[in-house]
Amino acid sequence: MVDLSTITAAVKAAATELIEAAALKPGQILVAGCSTSEITGQKIGTASSLEVGQAVVEGLLQATSAAQVYLAAQCCEHLNRALVIEAGAARLYDLPVVTVVPALKAGGSLATAAFSALHRPVVVAGLQAHAGLDIGATLIGMHLRPVAVPVRLQVKTIGSAPVTAARTRPPLIGGERAVYVFQRQQD
Repeated sequence: MVDLSTITAAVKAAATELIEAAALKPGQILVAGCSTSEITGQKIGTASSLEVGQAVVEGLLQATSAAQVYLAAQCCEHLNRALVIEAGAARLYDLPVVTVVPALKAGGSLATAAFSALHRPVVVAGLQAHAGLDIGATLIGMHLRPVAVPVRLQVKTIGSAPVTAARTRPPLIGGERAVYVFQRQQD
């Protein structure tokens, strides 16, 4: 079994590094997906662990709270990869709320832990986040704004799970005569 405090620390480090690399501003959204099975060295979807999910959520919330960024925790495929997010974020971004409460085998460990840890959690069917952290190849890309740009983090794995991260930027339009002012911050 992996050490839970080590997981929390690694997740916090990865999320903090991503928040800084993406230059997220307060009120923006970081989407996270996680396979606790992969973290513990098992095949995705075969060994869900609420305790590991809680450790991951703790690290994510430490990082997002410090940056005043919203966390969106992706559910598993059994809930169509819906997301757990604070009600205030759902209102701010005009996200339609769906009626479901994530559970260990229908939503997954991350979403179940996030639903318990957030102040006023709701579940939404989808969103377009400003950055994303994927622990264990859970496929969060559908919840990122176009255009997603890979971010190479210092944290490469959490437990046995590979870590992938991305920031987003506005699309570049206009062709060869266009002039672009590159900013790492987005509205």
